[in-house]
Amino acid sequence: MKAFLLLVFILIVVGLVVVWRRGSAAREQRQLDDARAEAQRWYERLGGQVLNLHGDDPAARQALSDAGERYNAAGGQLQQAKTVKQFELARESALEGLAYVRAARTAMGIDPGPELPPLSSSRGAGQLTTEREVTVEGHQYRAGPQPGTDTPYYYPGGRVQGRPVPAGWYSTPVWKTALGAGAGVLGGMLIFDALFSPSFGDVGYGDGYQDGFQDAAGDFNGGGDQGGVDQAGDFSGGGGDFGGGGGDWGGGGGDFGGGDFGGGDF
Repeated sequence: MKAFLLLVFILIVVGLVVVWRRGSAAREQRQLDDARAEAQRWYERLGGQVLNLHGDDPAARQALSDAGERYNAAGGQLQQAKTVKQFELARESALEGLAYVRAARTAMGIDPGPELPPLSSSRGAGQLTTEREVTVEGHQYRAGPQPGTDTPYYYPGGRVQGRPVPAGWYSTPVWKTALGAGAGVLGGMLIFDALFSPSFGDVGYGDGYQDGFQDAAGDFNGGGDQGGVDQAGDFSGGGGDFGGGGGDWGGGGGDFGGGDFGGGDF
């Protein structure tokens, strides 16, 4: 009798384990499918904008070129993605491309469309709020919150060599130089120091930049006094308030990937 009860107990335990594993596998598959669908949705919307938008303005052309690069990158990531994390990276690339699309539409003088979900890479970077102009090693560098003939390169905000770089328009893609090696890294860091140093008065970037700057100050300034940057500007951290806005992508660029970009879609 005891042997029979033991056998029944073992069978029950085995059955529970099998049911739990099947349920766990089903949950993981649903999470994977959801991540794939989310990444695919943003990728398709980016593709619709890249194909439909054409700008003559240098700033718009450059932003659309950068958006096209992110579109290609997201497509490659989607093809190779096999995990939730990999699909999330593809989604991030697509959203980054859409940030460039918004910048291009702004440069073209048309409605940029609804806000996007925040980029994880831009959190804590802040956003430029004033025009900046500095001279480093005999070269002039400009940056500001709006596109112009002198600032045709948009950057959605992020970290370069561990330090935050605010979202905004720049005269040259300094972040690419700083991602290189050797003298390029040093030159890029010097430019960032000059552009965003508090010694220039109005620091010219949103509050979110301060925290990220303090985190990275030790890496580039030996833990010096730049860690004490005062909060300034009227933009919140993370590159602005990314709400779940709604509405269509109107204004000459076609709809955003063939449909409404509603707040509930996020």
